[in-house]
Amino acid sequence: MSLAKLKSELKQNSNREKAKTALWFFKTGKGEYGEGQKFLGIDTPTQRKIAKKYTDLNFDDLQELLNSDIHDYCFIALVILIEKYKNCKVSDTLQKKIFDFYIKNSKNINNWDLVDISAPHIVGEYLLDKTNRKILYKFAQSKNLWEKRIAIISTFTFIRNNQFSDTIKISEILLNDKHDLIHKAVGWMLREVGNRDRKIEEIFLKKYYKKMPRTMLRYAIEKFPEDLRQKYLKGLI
Repeated sequence: MSLAKLKSELKQNSNREKAKTALWFFKTGKGEYGEGQKFLGIDTPTQRKIAKKYTDLNFDDLQELLNSDIHDYCFIALVILIEKYKNCKVSDTLQKKIFDFYIKNSKNINNWDLVDISAPHIVGEYLLDKTNRKILYKFAQSKNLWEKRIAIISTFTFIRNNQFSDTIKISEILLNDKHDLIHKAVGWMLREVGNRDRKIEEIFLKKYYKKMPRTMLRYAIEKFPEDLRQKYLKGLI
């Protein structure tokens, strides 16, 4: 399967009306976080189905896709990377190559859906058995919105494996971030910690809930019993 054939298939599946909706949904207006991105208007299941037919594309092809301002191309490239990673053997050096390639392209992974579909499955999976996770802390302190989101969303894999400390530490770093997409991401990951260990989440919340952004708090306590949720919202804990 060639890159040219992939692009041709994507064009055939494009939908102008859905593309217009995506421009609004992914905030592509001037000054918005998705400014300049373009869309073909292909639904996610179709993109995933197409991507799995092209998992033999090489890294040069994937780089070309990730360099594009067409969101669908980036999405496809990331799905292919995930599939390549899944097919690696545990000791395969290809895992590190995929991880390094992803990190090199962090600024091209430039919308929340691109981060969310890929960071846990590549960054999180690669770092799961590693003691050196410094890249996450570097990204958490980055000025780049997407690197910060990669930092916290990558920890979803750790959470699923009952490792919570990095999520908590990175949440502390991002506590005063100004962007709503970071508030939502941190709140979401704190909620996932709480789904597995409420005590650990509440230790964090009791320390910070009065100063954390309201959106972050609401996401974090979404699954709490209603009476407890209200106490947090009213500052009564």
